[in-house]
Amino acid sequence: MSNSKVFDEPVYNYTREFPFIWDEIKLPVRYQDDRAKVEQLLVDAAQAHTAGFRSRAEEFSDEMKRVYGHTMSDFEPRVYWRLTDNWLELTLRFLAPVHGVRELKDAISREILSGLDQEGISVASATYDVVGMPALRISADARLGAPPAS
Repeated sequence: MSNSKVFDEPVYNYTREFPFIWDEIKLPVRYQDDRAKVEQLLVDAAQAHTAGFRSRAEEFSDEMKRVYGHTMSDFEPRVYWRLTDNWLELTLRFLAPVHGVRELKDAISREILSGLDQEGISVASATYDVVGMPALRISADARLGAPPAS
């Protein structure tokens, strides 16, 4: 943070009283896939990797209420759905410690991909299926460099 910001406007260090942030992982899923199964995979992966510090977050939330007057109560991972014209975007929101977020997201992502593989569910992408091709004829005389048969 630059010094100019320190003197222009108030700066708050919310992580002093609450050393956690909410982070997200977005996952595009095809509409025809088992959406409920994917949602459960996301929640289970996040719960497995965040369980160790959710109880600490609850302790720190009391301090947040005392200092800022803000009550926080829902520290469980949650999935939000967003409709797009190509796929359903599932966004996993979870509590993460201020430090080590990259490693946490890596671990959760790996578990999600493993679960998707086990269920035979692919991540949606903007790919296109070619549904029709013109007929292709190959004859024995159509060799490379050979003159056409007369």
